[in-house]
Amino acid sequence: MFSDPEQNIAHLSLEDGMHVADFGAGSGFYTFAAARKVGARGRVYAIEVQRELLEKLSRGASAAHLSNVQIVWGDIEKIGGTQLHDAIVDRVIVSNVLFQVEHKDNLCLEIKRILKPNGRVLIIDWGSHSSIGPKALFPEMAAEALFEKHGFVRESGFAAGDHHYGLIFKKQ
Repeated sequence: MFSDPEQNIAHLSLEDGMHVADFGAGSGFYTFAAARKVGARGRVYAIEVQRELLEKLSRGASAAHLSNVQIVWGDIEKIGGTQLHDAIVDRVIVSNVLFQVEHKDNLCLEIKRILKPNGRVLIIDWGSHSSIGPKALFPEMAAEALFEKHGFVRESGFAAGDHHYGLIFKKQ
């Protein structure tokens, strides 16, 4: 198994009506899985900096009949870069992003800014090398140290596929 969004978001305890931000939404695998879980009363903000992916995300949401997905052009490495209000989301998804983000501290601060008190963050990232993965990894222990430095508490960790780790953090 590569990495299964449906299985991985099950660790995030999504409920009907929740608001979720998917940082670096890419092609939308986690966005669409989350949108199905939060239902029509919920909302998923698919945040992506690569403009060419925004249209793909929009088409994917339409094809899947997911009217609760809001496509957002935003920079997750800047405080305020997601263009979302403070304390607006219950959950944040950060999948296959940490290894490529230059300003990791800003990413954490942006998550903290938009996340409601006691909100949770799902981290999925490359834990081992593979022929299709990145050359440089951001190890699980480094991710844990980064988020704890910014006031998050690790709730759990899990294998998120053959080459990925998964972590859940809670905002204090």
